[in-house]
Amino acid sequence: MSQPALSVRSLDLSDPATFVENDIHEFWREVRAEHPVYWHEPTDRNPGFWVVSRYADIQSLYQDTSLSSARGNVLDVVLRGDDSAGGSMLAVTDAPHHRKLRSLMFRAFTPRVLGKVVDQVKERTAELVSTVVGRDGFDFAADVAEQIPMNTICDLLSIPFADRAQLLRWNKMALSSGEADSTELDALSARNEIVFYFMELAQERRDKPGDDVISMLATATLEGRLLEVDEIAVNCYSLILGGDETSRISAICAVLALIENPGQWRALQAGEVSLDSAVEEVIRWATPGIHLARTAVQDLEIRGSKVRRGDIVTLWNVSANNDEAVFDEPRRFTLSRSPNKHLSFGHGPHYCLGAFLGRAELRALLSALAAGVGRMELRGTPSPIYSNFLTGYETLPVHFARR
Repeated sequence: MSQPALSVRSLDLSDPATFVENDIHEFWREVRAEHPVYWHEPTDRNPGFWVVSRYADIQSLYQDTSLSSARGNVLDVVLRGDDSAGGSMLAVTDAPHHRKLRSLMFRAFTPRVLGKVVDQVKERTAELVSTVVGRDGFDFAADVAEQIPMNTICDLLSIPFADRAQLLRWNKMALSSGEADSTELDALSARNEIVFYFMELAQERRDKPGDDVISMLATATLEGRLLEVDEIAVNCYSLILGGDETSRISAICAVLALIENPGQWRALQAGEVSLDSAVEEVIRWATPGIHLARTAVQDLEIRGSKVRRGDIVTLWNVSANNDEAVFDEPRRFTLSRSPNKHLSFGHGPHYCLGAFLGRAELRALLSALAAGVGRMELRGTPSPIYSNFLTGYETLPVHFARR
């Protein structure tokens, strides 16, 4: 049965349930066509904010210094006030401090430095896939997707194995939930637990440094001083949250999309599409981080709309990555799509620091699937994530037949 036309005034983009209970892509099609920039009215719980939906506008605004990240880059956070990590966490700093901090952290994320980590990703992924092939049924999210990015970023940070399961549990609560009735307090508590954990670890690594990213941050100087322990902690929080959530969700979406598009799965198995182009399409299709938020630090105009200093401006990657002006038939899953300049990793100064690693993880997964799996089929209904920042699934019950 066809759904009634949606009005841009009828969906509350601050409510996580909105993204589970509605055809969100139909909504964004209407928004791009009729109201590409609009003011989201305040609700009983939240102030109003600007919504930007077209690719060209979003790409441009990512580089606009009239918009600041320092108050926060997640809608839930900026609606409540300033991000407590503003000015300390890379993702919520502005130039010139952002540029200096990014240069420091980038040392750990160059392709050369990550070579060994990527080799470990390939080995771990191939092993995980081989262990589930032939099972009558399993949850791909829990048995494979959760294991790859979390262990990869934990390897990079030298997180003790005994702590990883708890970190994953906190991570899954910090920005999303598998339950519709999850509270903001649950998410805040999880975020705080992660930061406290890294504050203790940062102090340990400062006292006894090793060969890992936390030790590097704990002993490096920035602007003539050592980073404070809480600065190190919030940046580790950012790395593990971004490194786990987006890659995990992309992996789950990849398998579901391949099951729902058997022609594309056969093309991948047959080597008819390159792994690199397949990775880009999965990342565009999934768009796990559906928006980023900014705050205007001066008056500006966006497509005729007058934005005032202090206004919240939200940039919706999920809409940009499905903009018909840029992507031909955007809701068609096409592994050979080229060009494919999606905005899933952002754009400009805040382009995702872990983009290379995220691509490597997906490439390893697609390679392992194509090499070892014959048929994939659903064995139940996937459970959606409840979030207004992340989109995807919490569970994915499937069966993989051996190739």
